[in-house]
Amino acid sequence: MLNRVWLGFFITAAIAILLQLISGNITVLNDSVSALFASAKLAAEISLGLIGVLALWMGLMQVGEKAGVVGLFAKLFEPLLSRLMPEVPRGHAAYGSISMNLTANMLGLDNAATPLGLKAMQDLQSLNTDKTVATNAQILFLVLNTSSVTLVPVTVFLYRAQQGSASPAEIFLPILLATCASTLVGLTVVAIVQRISLLNSVILGYGALLLSLLMASMFYLLSLSAEAIGEVSSVLGNGILLLLVLCFVIVAGIKKVAIYDEFIEGAKGGFEQAIKLIPYLLAMLLAIGLLRASGALDYVLQGLAGVVSWMGYDTRFIDAMPTAIMKPFSGSGARAMMLETMEHHGVDSFAGRLAAIFQGSTETTFYVLAVYFGSVGIRNGRHALGCGLAADLGGITAAIAVCYWFYG
Repeated sequence: MLNRVWLGFFITAAIAILLQLISGNITVLNDSVSALFASAKLAAEISLGLIGVLALWMGLMQVGEKAGVVGLFAKLFEPLLSRLMPEVPRGHAAYGSISMNLTANMLGLDNAATPLGLKAMQDLQSLNTDKTVATNAQILFLVLNTSSVTLVPVTVFLYRAQQGSASPAEIFLPILLATCASTLVGLTVVAIVQRISLLNSVILGYGALLLSLLMASMFYLLSLSAEAIGEVSSVLGNGILLLLVLCFVIVAGIKKVAIYDEFIEGAKGGFEQAIKLIPYLLAMLLAIGLLRASGALDYVLQGLAGVVSWMGYDTRFIDAMPTAIMKPFSGSGARAMMLETMEHHGVDSFAGRLAAIFQGSTETTFYVLAVYFGSVGIRNGRHALGCGLAADLGGITAAIAVCYWFYG
């Protein structure tokens, strides 16, 4: 699958470059070559920048596992995860790291979520009999990460506040609805492909509990101002993170674990993983960079606008679509598109709000796929990309629908 996708990116870029040259835009050649070298530099910078964070959390996770704290997280979510990932045996270490990763994602703790996710992928890889082909459990975990619910997207609120929004946090509920839709679509598509039954009492019970917690959090946060939401999110996130670190170390010390030695041993694995990521990141960023520089995404947007206009539908959402189209490929590119839309159309315009909802409701699918699978050497992702993009499409569709619903 990835071989065909990579080739497709280059063929699409080549066609777009040819069209640009025919129209007289010769600067596309310089832009495309610059994108190649910039991608190589960015891949190295991202991987090297992850060394410290990965080493930190891999070391702490090793201490936490020896202390038994990670095992407590596993017991909370194992009944649910064992039904979604039946090939993972009960009591396996993967349940703990998966649980911690999903919790960090919900709280918006990006710095912790990525290394915890890589640790989870590493634990799942220990059960993989064919080390280059993704297992069902690894695919489900990746899709949950590309579409995971972030309870409070503080960074989106911050960008809206910087652009002068009258109410930066007013899009909180639309983002929550859109990202929940993305997760449900991703989970449903994976369940259909992998023939997992979602209609059992355990999954429905956990779903009802999570929905209740989300609704309670939503009503509480909606009663706060934008500044208060940011403060609550910061205190909650940082407090939980610090509490985890202290619990790992102190409980391990009480149990007479060799804390320093275990931390060093785990941190070594983080360093090795960061270096291993470089070729996988380079391959993906290279194709995406060339696709952007060639103008292919602009042609897609023009074609979409033409089709919607021809069908006679409201075309206001088209102005925000650059953010939606860019999001699966590049987080920084989508952020730039969102800010450009806010600047051009107004932060509280229909397009400005929709771009912000797009930014907060889905993840960067190709980046997550390259990093997570690359960290364990998987080359054949099977149906992971298709399911991840289906989740993205579900999130985009839901974002458009809720934006029309709320802002007409």
